[in-house]
Amino acid sequence: MVAENRETVPEKPLTSVMEDYLEAIFDLDKEKKVVRVKDIAKRMDVKMPTVSSMLKTLNDRGLVSYEKYEYVELTAGGANVGKEMRRRHQILFKFLTKILKIESKTADEEACQMEHVLSASSLESLTDFMEFIQACPRAGEIWLQYFEEYRKHGCTPEKCQTLGEDFCSKFKHQVDAAVACKPDP
Repeated sequence: MVAENRETVPEKPLTSVMEDYLEAIFDLDKEKKVVRVKDIAKRMDVKMPTVSSMLKTLNDRGLVSYEKYEYVELTAGGANVGKEMRRRHQILFKFLTKILKIESKTADEEACQMEHVLSASSLESLTDFMEFIQACPRAGEIWLQYFEEYRKHGCTPEKCQTLGEDFCSKFKHQVDAAVACKPDP
C-alpha cells in the first residue's frame, strides 16, 4: 500500500467581497436577534441567491455556520474578520470625515474600498496621526481649521507666514495657560 503524499495547500486569502459579507453579518448580528439571508441581501444590495452562494463559500472556509433555510451565524474566525473590517472602516471613515472633511456618503463608500487594501502598519500610522493631531496642542482644531482654509483658498508664502505667526501666537497662549495652571513642585 502506497501512502498518500498530501501537501498542505495554503488557503486562498479572503477577497474584499468576502470581507464585506463578514462585516455585514457582524453588523447585522449586533443589530438583530438573528441574521437571515434576506437581511444580508438587503444590506449588501444583492439578490438572495447571490448571498446563499457566498454563504456556502464562507461556510466551506469555516467562517460562518449556515444551512439552507436557516439563520446565519459567524464562527469565531468569521467574527474576528468581521470585527476587524468594521474597525478599519470606522477608522478610515473618521479620518475622511473628521480630518479631511469629506462628505459622509462619499467617505463611507471610499472607506469601504480602502479598508481592504491598507496594510495593518499603515492603518496603525494613520490612527496614531489622528490621535496626535487631536491631542497635541500644536495641532488640534486650530491646525485643522488652517488646513481647511488651505483646501478652500490655497496658500501663498505670505499667507502661510501670517497663518504661522497666528498659529504660534495661539500656541504660545495655550502653553502659557497650561504652565500657569501647573502647581509649583
